[in-house]
Amino acid sequence: MPAYDPENIFAKILRGEIPATRVYEDDETLAFMDIMPRADGHLLVIPKTPCRNVLDASPEQLAAVMNTVQKLSHAVMKAFGAEGVTIQQFNEAAGGQEVFHMHFHVLPRHEGDRLRPPGQMGDMQEIAAHAEKIRAALA
Repeated sequence: MPAYDPENIFAKILRGEIPATRVYEDDETLAFMDIMPRADGHLLVIPKTPCRNVLDASPEQLAAVMNTVQKLSHAVMKAFGAEGVTIQQFNEAAGGQEVFHMHFHVLPRHEGDRLRPPGQMGDMQEIAAHAEKIRAALA
């Protein structure tokens, strides 16, 4: 397996070198809004420690991230009145991974809705408003 690249975009977000709309943070994980949201409230959960993906994550990293994924799943459902949640996670390029720092996508869902196409930049003011709704649901 290739080595972890500390210059990936999520590592830079963790170091504060690139801005992100942070929603939740604890000692082991960070949740922030996806700037190319496929649904209102689409966010990402990452470990604060280096790992490329599920294939090289420690059991402790996986447990911490999944705990935060569950917490944020409840929050996005509450914030957006969602009936469900989609959780996505990709491993290695052949598996669809584009950023090689383990991350989980959390997307609130409503019956019959469709995800937006990937790769379309979202409106940053709208993303910030969605983040505020999620933070309020966590409180």
